[in-house]
Amino acid sequence: MLWVVLVIVALALVVAVLLVVLYNRLVRLRNRTENAWAQVDVQLRRRYDLIPNLVETVKGYASHERTTFEEVTKARTAAQQAQTVQEQAKAENILTEAIGRLFAVAEQYPELRATENFQQLQGQLEETEGKIAVSRQVYNDAVLTYDTALETVPTNIVGNMFSFKAREYFEVEEPAAREAPRVQF
Repeated sequence: MLWVVLVIVALALVVAVLLVVLYNRLVRLRNRTENAWAQVDVQLRRRYDLIPNLVETVKGYASHERTTFEEVTKARTAAQQAQTVQEQAKAENILTEAIGRLFAVAEQYPELRATENFQQLQGQLEETEGKIAVSRQVYNDAVLTYDTALETVPTNIVGNMFSFKAREYFEVEEPAAREAPRVQF
């Protein structure tokens, strides 16, 4: 009888340890996705900070292009206010298109393209676009690992018990928006 009790207690301990290990793994993976999203957010905010300077620089040369400036400003504001990953992806697509139109306006002004300030802003924006792409990839990789853990046995059981939720990928919707804006002057 004592032998049966010891076996039951040992099995209960093994199950408890397994539960703790799996729970902790899910927490680590969830935290990685949150950290990866924070890195994406840092790069997006850097981009948002560059946009007003870029708009002001172009405005000095092309003040009659008011609609384009308003579109860029509106798209930037919408992107900053996005709440979910899906909303963020959609807003970023619109912002990328608006920035492309702003650069198209700038192409009409050779004296603007030649200014050091514009060239620096363009370089910083291109660098930031590259960092955003890398951050997106890191985030999506973290989400893949986390979501896979939530879908596989036995972590899916633990995930369901403790209400872990799958994360959304940060995907751009339109093929044209899949690349950083390329501007040639």
